[in-house]
Amino acid sequence: MKDSKLSSVLHVLLHMAQAGAPMTSEQLARMLGTNPVVVRKILAGLRDAGFVVAGKGHGGGWTIGVDLRRVTLRDVYEAVGAPTVFAMGHRNEQPACLVEQAVNAALDDTLAAARALIDQRLAAITLADLSADFDRRLRAHPHREHSHEH
Repeated sequence: MKDSKLSSVLHVLLHMAQAGAPMTSEQLARMLGTNPVVVRKILAGLRDAGFVVAGKGHGGGWTIGVDLRRVTLRDVYEAVGAPTVFAMGHRNEQPACLVEQAVNAALDDTLAAARALIDQRLAAITLADLSADFDRRLRAHPHREHSHEH
């Protein structure tokens, strides 16, 4: 089963950065095709991590609370609880079995190398990089709306 929490959080953060004004949980929920309660729960965790700020009252809503150039995808990944990257694991039913030991050692080494590469890549991309990529895509398709309320 896929865990799209990181993708959803990045999606929300970029919409907030592009908006230039506070956004409500309802607006963000429409963009994600989900319930505002789900969005508020996600945003509460991001607020606790310092990534977003909640404004109350008339004209209130959620805004970005960080410099996009200083936040990497790895930072956001860690803030959402570092979801498991791979569902693949290994057997531990016969720990004394030498075949099982050999298989598990190979899988452990391979998965550790893959996780290290993913971590390195996430650390190399900032929210500002994502925002700039979005801007390039929008300029290439000037008649396409970036707001996609479902």
